[in-house]
Amino acid sequence: MGQLLNGEWKTNQALEADEQTGEFQRKASAFRYRVEDDPDVAFPAETGRYHLYISRACPWAHRTAIVRRLKGLQGVISLSIVEPVRINDGWEFSGQHPDPIYGKQYLRELYQMADPEFTGRVTVPMLWDKKTETIVNNESSDIIRMLEIAFDRFATTDEQFYPEELRGGIDETTDAIYEPINNGVYRAGFAGTQTAHENAVNQIFEALDHWENVLGDQRYLCGDRITLADWCMFTTLYRFDSVYHTHFKCNVRRITDYPNLWNYTKELYQHKDVKETCNMDHCKRHYYMSHTWLNPTQFVPVGPDIDFDEPHNRH
Repeated sequence: MGQLLNGEWKTNQALEADEQTGEFQRKASAFRYRVEDDPDVAFPAETGRYHLYISRACPWAHRTAIVRRLKGLQGVISLSIVEPVRINDGWEFSGQHPDPIYGKQYLRELYQMADPEFTGRVTVPMLWDKKTETIVNNESSDIIRMLEIAFDRFATTDEQFYPEELRGGIDETTDAIYEPINNGVYRAGFAGTQTAHENAVNQIFEALDHWENVLGDQRYLCGDRITLADWCMFTTLYRFDSVYHTHFKCNVRRITDYPNLWNYTKELYQHKDVKETCNMDHCKRHYYMSHTWLNPTQFVPVGPDIDFDEPHNRH
């Protein structure tokens, strides 16, 4: 792993963990500009102007790929996929998926274009403005909301995941699952002490137990329709048994051990074109091969054999 320091790439394996408690501390995203459906703003919604950089392995990037696909915005916002294994040079482009705009080899080069003095991690997803040649946003929660709101009039499907009348509840639910579940698996895996690891794992399964009960009474996290909160939950659940259970040692239970969460995960996976955005090979190779301090051999597990296409009972 590495990061940019005053615009210069530095290779290291340092994690953002508190020196005293050992708790993993995720740094806030650096670029938080907004695309709006207004021609007079700095970043107006337009067809063909913006480009989304993602990794198929990353759950944060995956949620943006899902919303882009289900809104039918493929012809509006172009897409690039970086290589799944990220080691010393950070996210890298390949011959199969080159950077189509500038022919760059590494994603960090685009961060340097946007800010030659940038200090911080080079992360995905990242929304790029081809007109002003800069980064608009690299925070997934912002990007999925922009896809829903700013680009809604360009959508070629009738999917709506962030209806105005439900936004308060969706935001509240998304916030509720972020720390214990979405970020919780990283807090467990990247903990610097046994106590920090155990605290994170306990919070993960307390939260999963809670949502298992909720999904016993309603079909989705916010009621009877799929929302952005569900896609934020799905991308973690999809990776859980294959990666987080073993690699991050979140092994109290598997998602397949939860009747409601497991059937819920299968339903979301089977929703329209969602499975086309999923790539378990990329997920497993990224985590098991990139985090060499957790898995020095870089061996990628053969299993588990999980059938996301088997019938669900969420009807």
